[in-house]
Amino acid sequence: MRTRLLPLLIVLMAGVLLALGFPLAAGMAAVQQQRVVVDRIDDTARFASLAQFVSTQPFEAPEDGNDNERLRTLQTELTRYRDLYDIRAGIFSRGGKPLSVAPADWALPPTGEGRDAFLEALAGRRSHDPSQVWPWRRNRLTVASPVIRDGDVVAVVVTDSPTGQLRSRILHDWLLLASGETAAMLVALAAAFRLTGWVLRPVRTLDVAAHGIATGRLNSRVAADSGPPELRRLARSFNEMADNVEDVLEQQRAFVADASHQLRNPLAALLLRIDLLALDLPDGHAEVASVRAEGKRLARVLDDLLDLALAEHAAADAQLTDIAELVTDRVGAWSPLADRERVTLAYDGPSAVTGWADPTALSSALDAVVDNALKFSPEDSRVEVSVAVHADRVDITVADGGPGLTAEELTRIGDRFWRSNRHQNVSGSGLGLSISRALLAAGGATLTYAPNEPTGLRATIGVPRHGS
Repeated sequence: MRTRLLPLLIVLMAGVLLALGFPLAAGMAAVQQQRVVVDRIDDTARFASLAQFVSTQPFEAPEDGNDNERLRTLQTELTRYRDLYDIRAGIFSRGGKPLSVAPADWALPPTGEGRDAFLEALAGRRSHDPSQVWPWRRNRLTVASPVIRDGDVVAVVVTDSPTGQLRSRILHDWLLLASGETAAMLVALAAAFRLTGWVLRPVRTLDVAAHGIATGRLNSRVAADSGPPELRRLARSFNEMADNVEDVLEQQRAFVADASHQLRNPLAALLLRIDLLALDLPDGHAEVASVRAEGKRLARVLDDLLDLALAEHAAADAQLTDIAELVTDRVGAWSPLADRERVTLAYDGPSAVTGWADPTALSSALDAVVDNALKFSPEDSRVEVSVAVHADRVDITVADGGPGLTAEELTRIGDRFWRSNRHQNVSGSGLGLSISRALLAAGGATLTYAPNEPTGLRATIGVPRHGS
């Protein structure tokens, strides 16, 4: 869940930072440019004040070559300004002719921002602010101010500045901004990671506890002391539900155990009375034999119910066990029955391999699986018991050559009292595999089923190699 929640939070935080960062970057560039523009306005205003005291003759007829001392002083100032700051500056007549400029070959462009600024100054006002300078745009900064004498505009002062330093300062500010936003993003990412962990930790704990209960560990509970208040309340409710479920199942087990135990004595007495009544009837009486068979079947069902209740209730005594030795011993114990049924029972696997299991429970479960395989295997078929070692478990597989089960039947196998409609004539109560699964689950082992090729069923008991 965190992998789905974190990208969403990261995208939202990145969007917020970008939404704030772009206007801030534009504002920083505008501030830097405004400082330069204000400085150029001061420069043009100073040159305009100097030009006011220059004789009007050059302005009216600059081509006659009559210059005066003030005009030479103005030219000297413009030249020094050009040499010191590398900024072109000049005084232009109303017709746009250069009167005093630096450098000497500079003239107003016929079009563009420079010409627009000159025309605005001719109207008696300072030129408007130049277009915004960006780090990737190599434009120049033009500012113009009018020279006013006796209320009339007699000339225009124009400065044309390079923008290399301005673009460098803007880029420097942007790099600082990007560094700040990157740091803020990292801090926000760390905060989001901690926040999602705080929020999702109870959810993960609930998931683990729910899975534990689903796999038979009914004592799984959740600590309701972390996370948001809503999740803490959910954890408490989950614990209450788990307590109620455990109580109900415990009552069910106790009822099954008590009922099966209490019914055994009356059933034994009933079978005894049937045997006594049979003494007064002719030998081979069909009804008596049928009643006696049903009574014995009912006795087996009661015994299996009691075993199931005890298996679900008893705690496993898991210990390091030689799985290969246990399997070969059980195969040897079932070999006489296999020979009587004309079924080949064989073992295939290592001579020694250890696993963590309750030997008694594992033996009982393996007996039930082998018994089931022999029961449904036809004559001259083969039942193979094999042991395979994996990294974290040992698999005991019992493969038979019987009729097998359909895909739908495989989902039902192991359910209490369930038997395939095709096998109703085979003796049994339908509880043997349920008892096996309960015995194995108590020790952390598993029992699974799959089709065996070309025909039959494969039952696999998975035993953990290491203790929990």
